[in-house]
Amino acid sequence: MSDNSLLARLDGIEARFEEVSTLITDPAVIQDMKRYVRLTKEYKDLEKLTAVTRRYRTLLGNIEEAREVLGSESDAELRQMAKDELDEATDALPALEEEIKLLLVPADPEDSK
Repeated sequence: MSDNSLLARLDGIEARFEEVSTLITDPAVIQDMKRYVRLTKEYKDLEKLTAVTRRYRTLLGNIEEAREVLGSESDAELRQMAKDELDEATDALPALEEEIKLLLVPADPEDSK
């Protein structure tokens, strides 16, 4: 899965998380206990994925920022710090992408029984 399609999918999930978080505070939804329980479970599942998504976006931002510093900075110490940050973030990226992909796998409906 390319970064662009992964980010696009994560955008949709974050939007759904915001929607669900609003819905579970709606008095009409709270009165419909079946719907409320279903939405709170969905909220809990989306909350995990949203937290990892935010870490992923931060990591991508760190990589971009480090590359900008490497491209524009002449101070050797700052360049070394940026290179270290870039190496660290680049190394962490595949594990975080794998975690996201695992969280995107639909849960087995039988697991909740």
